[in-house]
Amino acid sequence: MLVPDVERRPARATRRQAERLRRAIRENLTAYGFLCAALVCFALFSWYPIIRGVLLSFQQVNFVDPAQWIGWRNFQTLFADPLFGTAWRNTLLFTGLALVVGFAVPFAVAIVLNELRHAKAYFRLVVYIPVMLPPVVVAILWKWFYDPGPGLFNSFLRTVGLPALSWLDSSDTSMLSLVLVATWASMGSATLIYLAALQTIPGELYEAAELDGANLWQRLRHVTIPQTRFVLLIMMLLQIVATMQVFTEPYVMTGGGPEDSTVTLLLLLYRYAFTYNDFGTASALSLMLFVVLGAFSALYLRLTRTRG
Repeated sequence: MLVPDVERRPARATRRQAERLRRAIRENLTAYGFLCAALVCFALFSWYPIIRGVLLSFQQVNFVDPAQWIGWRNFQTLFADPLFGTAWRNTLLFTGLALVVGFAVPFAVAIVLNELRHAKAYFRLVVYIPVMLPPVVVAILWKWFYDPGPGLFNSFLRTVGLPALSWLDSSDTSMLSLVLVATWASMGSATLIYLAALQTIPGELYEAAELDGANLWQRLRHVTIPQTRFVLLIMMLLQIVATMQVFTEPYVMTGGGPEDSTVTLLLLLYRYAFTYNDFGTASALSLMLFVVLGAFSALYLRLTRTRG
């Protein structure tokens, strides 16, 4: 007996759907198979340390004796430490100065490089060279520059008849001195990112602005900044997150002095972990910093997306 064609169609559609499903499963399994190595690396070197750090925040541990669960006692130790508030103030001060100096300078340098007609590659290389130097080497080099005796900066000041400055030995200038070092060391990467953003701006916009009689500042305000607004916002967020974690410069150049004026959060964390051998309190401080930066980043992205 012949089966009507109308009855055969659902069977064919069902077989095609089943075949598509099997094909999709095979493709997904293959993709996840290639991703397994990356997922294992992330699990071992990223996710596990985060979870382990959260657990250590509520434990008394020195990696010699068995760990003890002590609840919120590590956080209470932090709040009772006078250096805790000092470290937050110093870190926020460093971040604020870095935004004033370290955020504006790379953008200005990028604008200058974008306007050059000759030797562009050479000047880009010169700007990027400090990024290739190890951070510790940069800190040691600038520590010699700041030396109150034969240091480069004070020698120059004496040459032009100006008094020498106590760059790292005075609480009034020590933090700004560290900001200059951090800005010089990381300026190359930010400059190249800004330069790439500037080169995506259509030249017709500048030509139209010039025809309307706009001067340099007006072109910068009404063309350059609006066209690079997204990059500027993202770079500002990245800079805030990075400068809140400053460690190398104060550790190598000042050790937190003078008078604890350069003790930052990560330097205090280092002291708890490797000087006081109190890894639980150090983990608690790192967890607090993680939560603060995470909340700030989420709020910042929400506000900038809303305004955009």
